[in-house]
Amino acid sequence: MAPDPEPDPEPFPDGDSGFGPRVDPDPEPDAEPFPDGWAGPGRGAFPERSAGAGPDPLAGGPPQVFRLEGRGGVFAGPSDFAYLPRDGRAEVGSARGGRFALAGARCEHRLPARYGPAGAVPVELRGAGTCSRQVHNFAAADVFPCDRLIAVEVLTPGGNWSSYPPHKHDEHHPGEESRLEEIYFFEIAPHDGVPGLGYQRVSPSPAGKTDVLAEVRTGDTVLIPDGWHGPSIAAPGHDMYYLNVMAGPDATREWLIRDHPDHGWIRGTWPGLAVDPRLPFPRAEDPA
Repeated sequence: MAPDPEPDPEPFPDGDSGFGPRVDPDPEPDAEPFPDGWAGPGRGAFPERSAGAGPDPLAGGPPQVFRLEGRGGVFAGPSDFAYLPRDGRAEVGSARGGRFALAGARCEHRLPARYGPAGAVPVELRGAGTCSRQVHNFAAADVFPCDRLIAVEVLTPGGNWSSYPPHKHDEHHPGEESRLEEIYFFEIAPHDGVPGLGYQRVSPSPAGKTDVLAEVRTGDTVLIPDGWHGPSIAAPGHDMYYLNVMAGPDATREWLIRDHPDHGWIRGTWPGLAVDPRLPFPRAEDPA
């Protein structure tokens, strides 16, 4: 999508940003764009994906624009992405069509719009044995600065238990647990054309009463306002994907969890086990 050579007088009021060809999104960020002492990525953090600086829409120039390359599917490696500020407005377009995930959270601070390349997304192999899974930490709390939002992707080979041991983050305990509501959005890989399924468990915690055992299929979402959540069970032969989106009211944006006291011991068995050999899932090559 190319920028309009003659944009409307007010294409994005109030400093909103849009999508389109890639540019350095904020050549001169606000004086305090990142709370909690973050310096923020700023210019040059993703030099291999920068294509120069565009006019600042806050000064009445045309909208900031980003070209997103995307990927063939959720199991094809991390995707590039764009961050829009609070109260931002965007247009998303694709000549060939596609699917787009828009994750958001209520927040107080207006941070600069930015582009995140797929090659900069940290890929983590978590757990071991039948608890092995792969995590794409594209907007994890310690990776990509946001005000409230935390978002990651988790890929689990068929037959494995993910999001295990059950854990929670619904109480504020400094240095131990943070308060975060969460969603799980699922996609389940088919096998020989047959749609797959999985299961998600959420059990009551001292801070809440959420009690869910859900059969999940592609397109399903499980809401987790509180409670011990896990396992996320992938049926044999059907790899499982879920997008985790979290946000909460604590002053510091961090992901701190407590394991269920009856099941946390499983972590102690992982050092003697190998990670599932089906991991990592293939990582898509970044476009030249």
